[in-house]
Amino acid sequence: MSGRRDRDAARGLRIVRIANFVTPASGGLRTALRELGAGYRAAGHEPVLIVPGPPEAVGGAGARDEHTAQGRVITLPGPEVPGTGGYRVLTDRPRLRQLLEALAPDRLEVSDRTTLRWTGEWARRARVPAVMVSHESVDGVLRTWGVPTLAARTAADRLNRRTAYAYSRVVCTTEWAAAEFTRVGARNVVRAPLGVDLAVWHPDCRSAGLRSRYAGRAAVLLLMCSRLSQEKRPGRALEALAELRRRGVDAALVVAGEGPLRARLEARARAERLPVAFLGHLGDRERLAGLQASADLVLAPGPAETFGLAALEALACGTPVVASAASALAGLVDGGGDTALDDGPSFADAVQRVLARPEEIRRDAARRRAEGYGWRPAVAAFLAAHDAPPVSEGPSIPAAGPVVPRPVGPRGGW
Repeated sequence: MSGRRDRDAARGLRIVRIANFVTPASGGLRTALRELGAGYRAAGHEPVLIVPGPPEAVGGAGARDEHTAQGRVITLPGPEVPGTGGYRVLTDRPRLRQLLEALAPDRLEVSDRTTLRWTGEWARRARVPAVMVSHESVDGVLRTWGVPTLAARTAADRLNRRTAYAYSRVVCTTEWAAAEFTRVGARNVVRAPLGVDLAVWHPDCRSAGLRSRYAGRAAVLLLMCSRLSQEKRPGRALEALAELRRRGVDAALVVAGEGPLRARLEARARAERLPVAFLGHLGDRERLAGLQASADLVLAPGPAETFGLAALEALACGTPVVASAASALAGLVDGGGDTALDDGPSFADAVQRVLARPEEIRRDAARRRAEGYGWRPAVAAFLAAHDAPPVSEGPSIPAAGPVVPRPVGPRGGW
């Protein structure tokens, strides 16, 4: 512990972050991890991120250890979860435990309250303050998968009690996300909203050429930026488009995102002869920002969203958002768009209400709503949850050179 105290004073805190369900095509979580890591580093701390990856990308049983703008990123081999479209998890507990002991963190931050909840007990025994970041509503996700409301709430309450007990603090990005912890009497919940880069996502990104390319002759261009999986309810966007066209609204839809439901959605669009363009995952931030700024409206049908970075990015581009009334986005969007129930006609109604407003007014309202969220205050809120004030003089982060031992033995243990 004396070594940790010395590091606190001289170099800031070593904040080790662990996340599952991260892939190159991940959206909001990957963005949040990157921006928070960069912010921690800029504040003088030493962030280390541990994520799963395919065995072939990390040398079989080995590991990849990189120094990036967001700090060190260590990738360990993790199996793919069937039916999730590429999500991977860290399953080798002994190896991860030994890695944590080798890193000797001053703080632990975990972004998975299911398979990684055991790290809370490790942190307690190691006397390391640990934070769990709640990126989703458990009962909300369970309901989207068809679990009855009462059963979903019972399961969520049981999991959330254990999570709140296991960690020093639970960080929720919205009051909506915090509600399920408040329901079970958790008293260690703190609020820390996420943010958006207001310079990258800006109304000036709007492009007449990009709009013409995807809208064609359609009068209205709709956009959905979402992972194409069951809990995101991407089919609602197609239902809304079909309903709008039945009502005489000449609309087209662009879908930016990848996931296990893509083939089914593409087949549905062809069968119903709907003008839908599926672009897959867009890794180019400038292209994505241009697309978001060029659309007339963005659809966010996921009912279990606890924050919704893609929706916030659209608002920053001056593009109104129609979100599920059941999600946290209902409070985030506010005057920057509208909300809808979980069905196509309701989303079509909300789209028409938004489009009935003068374009300049609705786009200005969207941008103003996003201006209340930036990454600087988000980083400050997360650091406050860690009791980690900014260091007056930033640490010297090593530019290269592995600190983690090479794997040894037949199972590649640390």
